[in-house]
Amino acid sequence: MLDRRTLLTTALSLGAMELFPGLSFAQARPLVFATFTGSWEEAHKAVLVPAFRKETNNAPIVLDPMLSVDQIAKVSAAKANPPIDVMLHDPGPALTALAQDLVEPFPVERSAAFKDLIPDAQDPNGPAAFFQVVGLTYNPDTVKTPPTSWADLWRPEFKGRVGITNMNSTLGTGFMVEVAKMHGGSESNIDPAFKAMEKLKPNLSAVAANPGALATLFQQGQVDISPGNFNAIQILKAKGVPVEFVAPKEGAIAFKTLIQIVKNSQNRELAFKLIEAAISEPVQTRLMQAPYLVVPTNTKVKMTGEIARVLARDTDDLKKKFVFQDWKTINAQRPAWIERFNREIKL
Repeated sequence: MLDRRTLLTTALSLGAMELFPGLSFAQARPLVFATFTGSWEEAHKAVLVPAFRKETNNAPIVLDPMLSVDQIAKVSAAKANPPIDVMLHDPGPALTALAQDLVEPFPVERSAAFKDLIPDAQDPNGPAAFFQVVGLTYNPDTVKTPPTSWADLWRPEFKGRVGITNMNSTLGTGFMVEVAKMHGGSESNIDPAFKAMEKLKPNLSAVAANPGALATLFQQGQVDISPGNFNAIQILKAKGVPVEFVAPKEGAIAFKTLIQIVKNSQNRELAFKLIEAAISEPVQTRLMQAPYLVVPTNTKVKMTGEIARVLARDTDDLKKKFVFQDWKTINAQRPAWIERFNREIKL
């Protein structure tokens, strides 16, 4: 049975073929961008997609939100004719996509915006379009003493009120690595985190499939405290949900998110134009503003508002204040950790 997204993609392709009879189905297919779920899809739909359409004479585009692991699985299953044209990956999955030969090099020489990115974002296999910052999120109406440490999730007053994500998400894996470090572990050894999670189980209300689902639990009043993405929380606040973000004393986790052209994409030119829009100053400036509050990588964007107040004044300040994890080391064992987490951390 065809799902709604597949039907939409097919309809858009057939419509383009009707307008331009010389196009094949592959040529007429809309650009498919696998963004992330939740706040990322909202932000890209509101800001990035209109900018892309403006630069491409209203070229058709479909957002297909999913976790990085699902993006990689989907492309791997159809390498010769991938169903996705542009992937969005956190550091670990980006390395996996490269190792599996799923990525087309980004045409740096054609890009007007690439040179404006901070050096750490200038990856020739796909630039970093933004930073994500993960810290503690909580409901100020029910949590009277704001948390200051990851360890506060184990406080007895939070019995049945803590939410986390599984390790398929970068948020979940990054959180587990930080828990491991608190108990003598490291990026290569998170056994201490699994032991700590056994003690956290009485406090757990939910293990969400992804950060978007975790944010929804705050809307529904099912959780009071959790690890969470800064920008996802800001979007909830803009909707009137009582929620706040704080960087734990151990340091909030920051990681860059890369946007990559899929190898063998039938829409390489449109894929390039989407990425060019994503790393441009106008798009990153708008995404940095409320309600999205996405941390930029373009040096021409001046950090202001809530990002400057809560996170960092500029990218140099960000690099000094936050924890950047070793994803090359993490990736080596992550599949086994995910399997173990799914087996052991059940409610």
